[in-house]
Amino acid sequence: MTRRGGDPRDAEIGQRVRALRLQRGLSQTELGQLISVTFQQVQKYEKGANRISAGRLQRIAEVLGVPVAYFFAVAQDTSEPAEPDEPAGSGFLQTEGALRLARAYARIKEPGVRLQLLRLTEAIAGETRCD
Repeated sequence: MTRRGGDPRDAEIGQRVRALRLQRGLSQTELGQLISVTFQQVQKYEKGANRISAGRLQRIAEVLGVPVAYFFAVAQDTSEPAEPDEPAGSGFLQTEGALRLARAYARIKEPGVRLQLLRLTEAIAGETRCD
């Protein structure tokens, strides 16, 4: 931890807050209102620029419907954080636009169209797959 910089643990907790906020479909403004801070303060929490106090973290946990321990969970036999109650690979949801993309994809009714979109996305990403 540097004198003026944040602790990496603060950034990790902030990333978990962001991921849960996005999963719950809340904006930074909405979360801020629910926990009585400005959206700018939520931004700082999510980036790890500002440390979240114990009381505020408790309130965030209540609003997002998780135990406080969720923000500190660490997987066994690894330094990677555990993702309780989340599907494998859900870390991608922290990527800008990923949640919107996943929601839009889920609304596509035609299986053939979903498959075409999947193949297009893989081609753009530079992946090749034989199905």
